[in-house]
Amino acid sequence: MTSSIDTETLPYRPCVGIALFNDDGEVWIGRRIDGPAESEGPGQWWQMPQGGGDAGEDPISAAKRELREETSVKSVDYLGETDWLIYDLPADLIGKAWKGRYRGQRMKFFAFRFTGSDAQIDVTVPGHKQEFAAWRWERLEATPELIVSFKRHIYEAVAREFAPFAGRPS
Repeated sequence: MTSSIDTETLPYRPCVGIALFNDDGEVWIGRRIDGPAESEGPGQWWQMPQGGGDAGEDPISAAKRELREETSVKSVDYLGETDWLIYDLPADLIGKAWKGRYRGQRMKFFAFRFTGSDAQIDVTVPGHKQEFAAWRWERLEATPELIVSFKRHIYEAVAREFAPFAGRPS
């Protein structure tokens, strides 16, 4: 099936990612729910919240909405954002992920400081497909090794750019 798809003509799916930092400078990560219908392939890797923007939605609004939909978190302070970052899907997922409309994603990550308590975090948000089976706080520099391999360079870039927000704020 993938041999008949001209990947060069497929666009990148616009997407936002969120690096949510706690007071200790750790970042929130969730363990993906394993399932064969996952857009980026089945797996139980850990990742930061992310998702596509709605038509006409600005990226920071999309980031706050995705964060709320995936974690219930609303209490945040803006820290910074990356430029747009791109990754390609592996050949076996092109033509399958996102109904075959995209070759990968074009992502902008936003860094937020979580100003609420852990008790407010809930990955079973009513009305939204559950993305994560579990969550935890992790050191930012450890996240590239926890993500699916074809997104690793994205997480390495995010870790470099958001390093000033990691660790305890002064």
